[in-house]
Amino acid sequence: MLLVVFFLVAAFLAATPVETTSCLRINRSQLRMKIPKTMFGVFFEEINHAGSGGLWAELVSNRGFEAGGIHSSSSDILPWGVIGNESEILVSTDLSSPFEQNRVALRVEVLRDSQVGVGVYNPGFWGMNIEKGRQYKVIFYLRSLERVDVSVSFTTSNGTLLASTHVSPSRFLNWTRMEVVLTPKSSNSNSRLQFTTNQKGLLWFDQISAMPADTYKGHGFRIDVFQMIADLRPAFMRFPGGTFVEGVKLSNSFQWKKTVGPWEERPGHFGDVWNYWTDDGLGFFEQLLLAQDLHSEPVWVVNCGISRQEHANNSDIQQYVRDMLDGIEFARGDASSAWGSVRARMGHPQPFQLRYVAIGNEDCDFPFYNGNYLKLYKALKQSYPDIQAISNCDGSRVALHHPADIFDYHIYTNASDMFAHQHHFDSTPRGGAKVFVSEYAVTTDAGLGNLRSALAEAAFLMGIEKNSDVVAMACYAPLLVNTNDRKWNPDAIVISSSTVYGTPSYWMQHFFIRSSGASLISSTLQSNDTLVVASVISWKGADNQNYITVKVVNFGNSTANFTITFDDHQGSKPLSGLTKTILTSSNAFDENTFQDPTKVYPVTTPFKGSGYSFNVSLPPYSLQAFDFSGVGKGHIDRMCLTLAVLILALVIKL
Repeated sequence: MLLVVFFLVAAFLAATPVETTSCLRINRSQLRMKIPKTMFGVFFEEINHAGSGGLWAELVSNRGFEAGGIHSSSSDILPWGVIGNESEILVSTDLSSPFEQNRVALRVEVLRDSQVGVGVYNPGFWGMNIEKGRQYKVIFYLRSLERVDVSVSFTTSNGTLLASTHVSPSRFLNWTRMEVVLTPKSSNSNSRLQFTTNQKGLLWFDQISAMPADTYKGHGFRIDVFQMIADLRPAFMRFPGGTFVEGVKLSNSFQWKKTVGPWEERPGHFGDVWNYWTDDGLGFFEQLLLAQDLHSEPVWVVNCGISRQEHANNSDIQQYVRDMLDGIEFARGDASSAWGSVRARMGHPQPFQLRYVAIGNEDCDFPFYNGNYLKLYKALKQSYPDIQAISNCDGSRVALHHPADIFDYHIYTNASDMFAHQHHFDSTPRGGAKVFVSEYAVTTDAGLGNLRSALAEAAFLMGIEKNSDVVAMACYAPLLVNTNDRKWNPDAIVISSSTVYGTPSYWMQHFFIRSSGASLISSTLQSNDTLVVASVISWKGADNQNYITVKVVNFGNSTANFTITFDDHQGSKPLSGLTKTILTSSNAFDENTFQDPTKVYPVTTPFKGSGYSFNVSLPPYSLQAFDFSGVGKGHIDRMCLTLAVLILALVIKL
């Protein structure tokens, strides 16, 4: 009978979450290392319509009618649609555009006069978000053989008028640039732009753009999306990819020279990795401008003559060397230089800062990468010895076999493995190239971004902080997704035409904003719980005062008792608790949505208390940050010492 009772009790205890106890001992007088100022940043890639139909505020999709290639069928101009039937209007394309690199133009033949009006419309990227009272600048190029009267309008998807204006009746025998401003009288998040006429005649359209007049600093960035990125205060911005840089075929790779200059003259290209067309309005120049607006170091990823399925011949590799050097001159060159003058004509005479160049993306396993890399590396160092060269090869276990300042490390895995990877860089060789964790995320059992994934990533980042003598930079991937085109899950920021929200992984990154440039403080975690992880940093506030932040992850399903003890308090003033911020939810697999965008969201409350030892509670599946003011030295706290003895005794007994 006693044996039965014993097994019943044992089963009950095994099934019941048990509260655990941990003690974090901190010595403020021992600063382990300085965390690099560049530690935590962001990675922008044109994936999931992150730029085109996302951050880039252009409302018109396929604005130059180039997405279908050289063609003559109206079915190839998607998402453009026709207003009217075939007895009223014929729409096709031809090669009459005035722009040399964009030969396709839209030919519209109106067969008869009508009272209702016929024409074409563009729904943008899954509907245009049009807001009452907001001004929108519409630019288009027009040519006609007869006198025409064209209406330019925003309407709802069923044709209800939101705003409209008329182009003065005239003949436009030569291509003419037109610009109008529309101010809607009501709002609709599923709108479209349309061009209509009541008159019989033949006319052509090309290069049609519609953008809000109030983009961020007038630079073309959608304000709400930009602000979400800016709120992370990224120390750097890696761009423009990712595999977007390479393409499946080299002909579809990101070729920066075709993305600068007047937007009308950019040919655009088909991103065959993520399978959609981009007009490249968000080009090389705009992405450098984005990094500048974010106060971030730009990290440019260049193509080294490799795509997912092709590679350049040795005789052609010099083209990629030249493109890299010309790109650096575009960014950094004097306004009188060949490519610096192009930048200056675009309105930016002052050079951009560019101190990091990554040679390729995930190309190390290709047998020809090493040879290509060395050619680009040598040319880079000869012309720009101050620029940090980033290799694709992983040197976190074995030293690299070629020279580099930094090397890439990518990790996509499940939550448990990501949590375990907090120790991955403990044994990375020191004294050589630094680590750039340029892509990390939990992608297995992560849904569209859940709490458990974010907590595992937080533990991984704490491990990076503790190895910041060898890890120089880290960023999550992907950064953005338009909910209508999820090529990859999960992502940090989710957008639609009108709204935006952050996933738990986005909010997790807010806990590491202060880490870049901070100091890692020596600490020891005494615990019988392997699912609790902590790190401690010291940072300087805007008031020039020193503060301490203790971050703690509880990756377990039970509450943990936690003691924060400052050992070095002898002769110093007590510390004061300031604030406590927590990221948690009722279920580890909870996600944010458009309907509930803050279901998993950091909550900050006052953290009251003064002294050298603080007892706190760690809820199941939670990330917390405790902020303190004060510095000093001291002796070992008796409570923490007692706990250490108890834990040691328990281990010996077991």
